[in-house]
Amino acid sequence: MALHHAASGDIIELKPLGETLSDAVSTALFKTEELEVIRMVLHTGRDVPEHSVPGEMTIQCLEGRVELTLREGTKTMQAGQLACLKGNEPYSFHAMETSALLLTIRLKDEEANQGVLK
Repeated sequence: MALHHAASGDIIELKPLGETLSDAVSTALFKTEELEVIRMVLHTGRDVPEHSVPGEMTIQCLEGRVELTLREGTKTMQAGQLACLKGNEPYSFHAMETSALLLTIRLKDEEANQGVLK
C-alpha cells in the first residue's frame, strides 16, 4: 500500500502531539520533485546513525529534546529551535526524550545544480 502524501494546497496539522507523542510514528508529510517534508518521531534513547542527504535541509524541533551531532560537535535542540544544514553534511540524532522533528529536505535537481539553461 502506497503512503499517502499531502497534495498541493492541502493543510497539514503540525500542532504538538502532546500526550499522543509517545504512541506516534514518523510520517512523510509530502514529497515533490524538489522537496520532501517529514515529521520524525524519536523515542527516548533512540539514535539515528550518521548519514547525509544531497540537498540542503532544515531540522525543526517541534517538541522534546534531541542531540544533533555534526562534524563540529554535538548540540542540543529543543522545541521551538531550528537548524539548517548544507547538502552532504553528515548528521546524527540522539533522543534525550521522546521528540518530534520536522525535516524539510531539498531534493537535488542535478540539471539546475550544474547551471544548465534550457
